[in-house]
Amino acid sequence: MLVTLTDPFSAQSEAYRTLRTNLSFYSLDEPLRTLVVTSAAPDEESSIAAANLAVTMAQSGRKTCLVECDLRRPSLHNLLAVKQQPGLTNTLISDDQLPITETTVENLWVLPGGAKPPNPADLLGSRKLDQVIQTLLEQVDIVLFTAPPVNVVTDATILGAKVDGVLLVINSGKTRRDQAQRATEILAKANVRIVGATVVNATDNASLDTYN
Repeated sequence: MLVTLTDPFSAQSEAYRTLRTNLSFYSLDEPLRTLVVTSAAPDEESSIAAANLAVTMAQSGRKTCLVECDLRRPSLHNLLAVKQQPGLTNTLISDDQLPITETTVENLWVLPGGAKPPNPADLLGSRKLDQVIQTLLEQVDIVLFTAPPVNVVTDATILGAKVDGVLLVINSGKTRRDQAQRATEILAKANVRIVGATVVNATDNASLDTYN
């Protein structure tokens, strides 16, 4: 559920706006323009958190593109009511133009996942994705990417090496401390910049703890 759309004046929505503000002040000299939103373990609703964050960024006037890079279990097309195909994989495999789709939210576009590939990690590690990122940055102010859980597959780590930072979603009702710790260790060993962790609880509230 995108609470930032269904209940924009709620405490939950305000928490996502606070998260947006905290991220904007994270690095004033080098503002974050590309950010991966992922989780430590499955079923932590990181895609929902990414979509809510993207909505608040778009509402603040920043041209925002939300990119589905969880190519194993894509969900953004359902959250934002757009077609799953064509999408990112179609561009990476066949050189098609980027099928960026307008949403009902002003300043927010989405690039859906497209057809499910047999080799998601290879596609995310390709030079072609570097070109896609550069093309997107020429069109919008900030690009948010969803990614599968860090502890399950390598996709988020591979993608994290290509962007300005990674935001780790921690579900207060599901994520174990050892899972969160292992995820941060995996990302750190790969020299991925962890900008912080957003804690999502049972009421879809969100806050940001920054790692310095």
